[in-house]
Amino acid sequence: MRVRVKFSKYGVMKFIGHLDVMRYFQKAMRRAGIDIAYSEGMSPHMIMSFAQPLGVGLTSDGEYMDVELRTPIASDEAIRRLNEVGVEGITVTEWRQIPEEKGSKAMTLVAAADYELRFRKGLAPKGDWQSAISHFYAQKSIPVIKKTKKGEKELDIRPLIYDMYVNAGTVYFRLSAGSEANIKPELVMDAYLASIDVTPEPFAYEIHRRELYADLGKNGKRKLVPLGELGQDVASEQV
Repeated sequence: MRVRVKFSKYGVMKFIGHLDVMRYFQKAMRRAGIDIAYSEGMSPHMIMSFAQPLGVGLTSDGEYMDVELRTPIASDEAIRRLNEVGVEGITVTEWRQIPEEKGSKAMTLVAAADYELRFRKGLAPKGDWQSAISHFYAQKSIPVIKKTKKGEKELDIRPLIYDMYVNAGTVYFRLSAGSEANIKPELVMDAYLASIDVTPEPFAYEIHRRELYADLGKNGKRKLVPLGELGQDVASEQV
């Protein structure tokens, strides 16, 4: 059985990197007595993959990983066990069975993400920095210089911004994500502030990821669905 696990990451755990989160769940699975499947070969490891690793310093309510099980377990029981052996700052919120097909893996499906961005206390720009966001989002093209491993290149980020608005000092984004076209909210915010001649203070942003989506649209029409909705809860009668 393959299941998709949704979890949140907050508090001091936002400073824990992806590899440490992976090791955390490996230990949590063993402590919770969940019979997870292992790969074959000389160095067997738990069959576990993450949708899109979260950057260090970010919090989230929308993290996902897929795991293979040897023995099925009901959703409510699995969630209870993992949270009982877990630590403060990571909470499992969903446990859902998903199809076995290769193309159904979360890391393959990720197409978009929702974020919230706030300024740390005392680091918000002076004056009215919010009123021009709708005009910025309405532009047909937003060229920026993006740094890559091979150097710098110019990129039009406007097609990668699916939504952007501000409410009570919090900026909300829906952005392209995944292996094909991924953009970070801090890059978009930097571009916006540059457009109004504002330079943000170092480490001024607090960023929270709210959700990850798959795109089930056809013929060029986007249809974003949360990754968790692509599975079904496992009832106790099924195990």
